[in-house]
Amino acid sequence: MSNHAEERVALGASGLTVSALGVGTNRWGAAGAARPGLQPVFAEALARGITLFDTAEIYGRGGSERALGSLLATANPGPVVLSKFFPMPWRLRRPALLRALRGSLERLGLPRVDVYLVHFPIPPVPIETWVGALAEAVHDGLARAVGVSNYSAAQMRRAHAVLAAHGVPLACNEVEYSLLKRGPEKNSLLAACRELGVTLIAYRPLALGFLTAHAGADRTGIRGTAYGGRYARMISGLPGLLARIGTAHGGKTAPQVALNWLLCKGALPIPGATSASHLRENAGALGWRLTPEEVSALDSAGG
Repeated sequence: MSNHAEERVALGASGLTVSALGVGTNRWGAAGAARPGLQPVFAEALARGITLFDTAEIYGRGGSERALGSLLATANPGPVVLSKFFPMPWRLRRPALLRALRGSLERLGLPRVDVYLVHFPIPPVPIETWVGALAEAVHDGLARAVGVSNYSAAQMRRAHAVLAAHGVPLACNEVEYSLLKRGPEKNSLLAACRELGVTLIAYRPLALGFLTAHAGADRTGIRGTAYGGRYARMISGLPGLLARIGTAHGGKTAPQVALNWLLCKGALPIPGATSASHLRENAGALGWRLTPEEVSALDSAGG
């Protein structure tokens, strides 16, 4: 079924190559348990050449990792798995990261993870402590590649330097990036990733659904908090443009255009999917590209 297998990107200089689009699994578990009914989503992703699955120990209190782990046993060869360490306040020393990684491996049912990230640069523990532990995870054979998440350009440079001293490349930096949240462009992070050869992975690439729905969509709860105010006003100018551009490309949907815009920026989007139909629509962002003029038009209309 896959007609997008050629759409692959390198994860920095790690030696790992993955699909140009991944799958976010934040909603694949809750209260420590796996969400049921995910086998069709997983199978659809693999059938369409999507091989990167993003999870974390805090997603569903480990439930997301358990869900993904149960599905990995059905895949041969298996996809690329990315998980993350959360530097909780009581985790103060370097061995805590390796203990957390072993817990993730147990939930995933893996001897090692493909990519392991520090989820946030939270004090008081210095960045250098956790990044040094990432290098140790690689040398101990617990992770094939490592990266960071939610790091600024300056913090990422520090992480890159520590890993380089250990002979380990910084594979990626996972941050929020979408048409409505353009921080990586404005704060020099995207430019720094290009300079250092680090892959920028974009989470919330569809802005918690704001780029999938009409202007009157529900904006309560976390969606309202994250995308209220000027973002709510901004979204009114985007649907028409996204629709026109999608029509020009043979009937692509607004989410597919929004994801393709990120691909054109050199980012690797990881939209969530909890149904096979979600997955199919996301996969429709692959196999084509916006024109430079369309990218520019979206730049002007977005955040």
